[in-house]
Amino acid sequence: MLRSILGSENSERVLLFLLARKEGYATEIARFFEVDLYAIQRQLDKFERGALLVSRTVGRTRLYTFNPRYPFLGELTALLEKALSFYPEPTREKLMMNRRRPRRRSKPL
Repeated sequence: MLRSILGSENSERVLLFLLARKEGYATEIARFFEVDLYAIQRQLDKFERGALLVSRTVGRTRLYTFNPRYPFLGELTALLEKALSFYPEPTREKLMMNRRRPRRRSKPL
């Protein structure tokens, strides 16, 4: 939906994922959208160089989040929220569901 503005579909995916989940890492984003990891890493690096994203290391994982000091963050998040509202309901629900805790071993799926 925002491909023509952002330049690629992967950049849209990265930004929507971070909008919905507040933070994420490259492998998590690539698995969610079932795309190549390298393409997601390139987008994350590009956004970090442009100061749109900031990252921090937790163990061996680099977590990315929006840079709160980015001057157009409010406008960008409003645009992303508007774009997200046009996605199909199952996709939005799956994107918003943020399970981080491990599942109990005997609990059924």
